[in-house]
Amino acid sequence: MKELSQTRAPIYEALERFRKMRIVPFDVPGHKRGRGNPELVKLFGEQCVGIDVNSMKPLDNLCHPVSVIREAEELAAEAFGAAQAFLMVGGTTSSVQSMVLAACKPGDKIILPRNVHRSVINALVLCGAKPVYVNPDMNHRLGIALGMRTDQLEQVILENPDAVAVFVNNPTYYGICSDIKKIVNLAHKHGMLVLADEAHGAHFYFGEGLPVSAMSAGADMAAVSMHKSGGSLTQSSFLLVGQKVRGGYVRQIINLTQTTSASYLLMASLDIARRNLALRGKEEFAKVIAMAEYAREEINKIGGYYAYSKELINGSSIFDFDITKLSVHTLDIGLAGIEVYDILRDEYDIQIEFGDLSNILAYISIGDRKQDIERLVSAMAEIKRRYQKDKNGLMSHEYIPPSVLVTPQQAFYAPKKALPLRESVGKVCSEFVMCYPPGIPILAPGEEITEDILDYIEYTKKKGCSITGTEDPNVEHLNVLEEV
Repeated sequence: MKELSQTRAPIYEALERFRKMRIVPFDVPGHKRGRGNPELVKLFGEQCVGIDVNSMKPLDNLCHPVSVIREAEELAAEAFGAAQAFLMVGGTTSSVQSMVLAACKPGDKIILPRNVHRSVINALVLCGAKPVYVNPDMNHRLGIALGMRTDQLEQVILENPDAVAVFVNNPTYYGICSDIKKIVNLAHKHGMLVLADEAHGAHFYFGEGLPVSAMSAGADMAAVSMHKSGGSLTQSSFLLVGQKVRGGYVRQIINLTQTTSASYLLMASLDIARRNLALRGKEEFAKVIAMAEYAREEINKIGGYYAYSKELINGSSIFDFDITKLSVHTLDIGLAGIEVYDILRDEYDIQIEFGDLSNILAYISIGDRKQDIERLVSAMAEIKRRYQKDKNGLMSHEYIPPSVLVTPQQAFYAPKKALPLRESVGKVCSEFVMCYPPGIPILAPGEEITEDILDYIEYTKKKGCSITGTEDPNVEHLNVLEEV
């Protein structure tokens, strides 16, 4: 076996060799290195369009890699401390869904917190597994759902000994981490796999002073969104697997849904980003941590805002906190997070990651500069001065415990009808309703529609949140199960 070196980037190197070969293309893509679409070249540049190529022998094939892609995956596995790594070009959504589809068959139970990304429940629609929820605690002041308490998880495991897997967020969008080591020990003790959504945790593998990564904690699979904190191109991701998981079967599962025309731009970006973090990640994320800590300190000096951090840790539902996450509570200045989000973009040309009803998240990573932090802090101080008002009447909660009456798959494919929002009370929802981002469902297929949920949906619409998932684009009707 060839000795691995993290200084290598095999896919990138193969593309550079290919560029020098001056091959005449009688294959796809049809733009033929950009000659057929000058506007494409003008936008992306000759260098980029020239390596937007199809699978071929010198460049390997993502569906069945045997050379440069295989070597890139081996390097990624070594860098992340996994038994195997898979390059994913369908976003971390496809990584999450592949984990669930690999672990669960129709009728299997999977234990998970309800504040999961929609991709998890989408996977349950596809495979027919049954969710068993561990309802997260809430921080009612901040209006956020927290991590999975191990005492609650243990109780759910004892009540559902036939479950096949436990799913955990590591971390949540807001930076909250559960005790993943204890979760792994609990699950393995009862013969269950542990699947980790690390869409927001790629940096855990390379930085110091950060929460433990899923692979280090002994998880069986982890979906790592390299394009978020890791620096690769949007839509590129890694799926990591441990020793207990059959890698060949996972590859078959991935190939059920992943494209057979994988983008070499995305794959090369994963290759280069992995190399960058393996060689310089420790140093780079030390800078990110310093910037995030500085931003928190300056924002908290403004008053009214609360940029929270490790002081929230309680050893249970908040076992650890990702200090790179600049999560800021805004309600005390009388503005919902989504309102601050909109003002920052529309009036200050600052695009942050998201705003919900109570908080904003500014994503700080390896491409940020101190002057950008200064601009954000200055804008937030000015927003407080210009727009502060009484906070009475503002809603804060972000999580309403669901009543699951039907499995997601049964509900999604069942006969259904559309009802006006207020006429749907007491019915079983057959579609998703969520604010995106963060993409955590307010309602998922199979859950009962209640007055509280409808109040929440109407309030989020009023505040300007982007409501997605429904067949009705205006979210004035909901699809519900037809009564038998």
